[in-house]
Amino acid sequence: MNNPLLADFATPFDTAPFDQITPDHFLPAIKSAIAEAKQDIENIKSQALPTFENTIEALDGSGKRLGIIAGIFFNLNSAETNEEIQSLAREISPLLTEHGNDILLDQVLFQRVAQVFEEKEQLALNAEQATLLEKTYKSFVRNGAKLTGEKAEQLRKIDQELAQTSLQFGENVLAETNKFIHFVANESDLDGLPDGIKEAAAQIAEEKGHPGKWAFTLDYPSYIPAMTYAKNRELRETLFMANGTKCAKGDELDNQEIIKKVLKLRHDRATLLGYKSHADFVLEERMAKSPNQVLSFLDALLEKAKPKGVSELKELTEFANKLDGISELKKWDFAYYSELLKKEKYSLDDELLRPYFQLEKVIDGVFQTAQKLFGITFTPAPAIPLYHKDVTAYEVKDKDGKYLSVFYADFFPRPGKRNGAWMTSYKGQSIKGGKNIRPHVSIVCNFTKPTKSKPSLLTFNEVTTLFHEFGHALHGMMAKGTYESLSGTSVFWDFVELPSQIFENWCYEKECLDLFAKHYETGEKIPEDLIEKIKKASNFQQGYQTLRQISFGLLDMAYHSQDPSEITSISDFEGKVMKPTDLLPKVPGTLMSTSFSHIFQGGYSSGYYSYKWAEVLDADAFELFQEKGVFDKATADSFVKNVLAAGGSEHPSILYKRFRGREPKQDALLKRAGLISG
Repeated sequence: MNNPLLADFATPFDTAPFDQITPDHFLPAIKSAIAEAKQDIENIKSQALPTFENTIEALDGSGKRLGIIAGIFFNLNSAETNEEIQSLAREISPLLTEHGNDILLDQVLFQRVAQVFEEKEQLALNAEQATLLEKTYKSFVRNGAKLTGEKAEQLRKIDQELAQTSLQFGENVLAETNKFIHFVANESDLDGLPDGIKEAAAQIAEEKGHPGKWAFTLDYPSYIPAMTYAKNRELRETLFMANGTKCAKGDELDNQEIIKKVLKLRHDRATLLGYKSHADFVLEERMAKSPNQVLSFLDALLEKAKPKGVSELKELTEFANKLDGISELKKWDFAYYSELLKKEKYSLDDELLRPYFQLEKVIDGVFQTAQKLFGITFTPAPAIPLYHKDVTAYEVKDKDGKYLSVFYADFFPRPGKRNGAWMTSYKGQSIKGGKNIRPHVSIVCNFTKPTKSKPSLLTFNEVTTLFHEFGHALHGMMAKGTYESLSGTSVFWDFVELPSQIFENWCYEKECLDLFAKHYETGEKIPEDLIEKIKKASNFQQGYQTLRQISFGLLDMAYHSQDPSEITSISDFEGKVMKPTDLLPKVPGTLMSTSFSHIFQGGYSSGYYSYKWAEVLDADAFELFQEKGVFDKATADSFVKNVLAAGGSEHPSILYKRFRGREPKQDALLKRAGLISG
């Protein structure tokens, strides 16, 4: 059969030909591309004396077709999957793992890499080349190149099992999310819910064959508003329990044994490679170099956040007691009473703001913000093939009007799409033979869908989420590296959140909000007093929210910084680790770990702390924009040059100091969160 994945893509900008691809194209394409990639490796090994060009550079440029096909496949498995694609993932994943191991455990290839590495002082490499050489050499060593015989085979087996087990974890979470639906028959049970949310719930029920009822799912745009606004405590408890017991019910979708297996495999892998733990292995290649440094960082934040969190909970409990006679708050009460208290304290709630945040206008605002800062423009490109009708593709041009990138945006929940929001890439950026190959970047979110009577109106939290993911996209789109493996978001994991988190700051600035925050019916700009309220409310319950993030970071580190064979009960272990940060009583039967996809399916194992780590960087970096002006051209140009365009070409601490002129300080974050005065 003609396989569109194996031909040159006859599409605008060589984009993925989604309109021609069917699932049965993937397996033969992957197998063919693996064979092609193996030939690339054989060509490298057949060269005479190893040099930087014929070994290190050639290795970075090898297997390009395989990378693109695998990228298309696994992005679909996250954003538009089905049983056929999931089944293929179980078959394709081990093939890719085995291929990766074939390269990294190839002794002839490693000897070539090692020889170039040993001669590095004589090679007169620039900073980017030196980084590539070091990263290449380390990737071999960190993936077992120094292992031989039985130990090398053991590593292969572990990697195969890990790939399969992580996939299973994610499939279970998606299946549990899709399985749950709760119908409400009486409108009186929906007191407190805004009309738009009720209309969306009625639409879901109708789609599920229950007209005249209202339906709630565990998709964020359904679950979060219900937890935030539903006066009916029983409804909140029902939804909370469904979400909190996800993959923890002792049935075929239970993830507890899968977690133990993942932890054991990761620990075995780390010790096989000579590390004390998986966390020690991971953190060797992070700005925070060791588990102790991460724990010191989190403990220092905990010390500042805990007293604030305790006083916030006391205030909220007194408020709930006064309002409804509730003397002890449960976990399903927190969001509801928080929203009411925020409304009382700041005369502000999400429903007051929603009319000013029509999705299309927010997208336009994001684009305008990027244009004002960096001069880039976005034009819809309807000729680019798409994988779903809800996706939009754009051509991105730089400040000189030259083609910069393709940008895909995918905003609404659907059954084949995992929860949450993320940025991803279909094609990386690199320079080869003097040609600058530009990237194809995508952001995927789960926002409130339009209803029959209203467009998609975002909560302020959804607005910041969009800005966050767009910050990641900028990191990908503005890449200017020579080598794909060091380009764009290919940076240390605790640095990768800087571009995304700094971009959220513009959402709180009047100059930015005035670009797009306009009432969807009247066109009236968001009033200045509302902007002031948003700013004042920005550190509302920041003690509690900071504790929550710290708790996830501590749990991740506890799982991965010790021998997991001692963990007999996931529930007991999680409860013990999270106790110092948990202000509300644990609900029996609930577990966070069993749906903690960031660390058991995504790439955040031993890295969840990086959200808070990068917050220190983003608050400190944005302080410079505040000093110079939030749209200051020189500061924006410096941020592009030293952060967005630089990718992983040099160590992030060098790049950050070049932008900021000094080491980062925690003070800006602590002040912004109201954890210290200033």
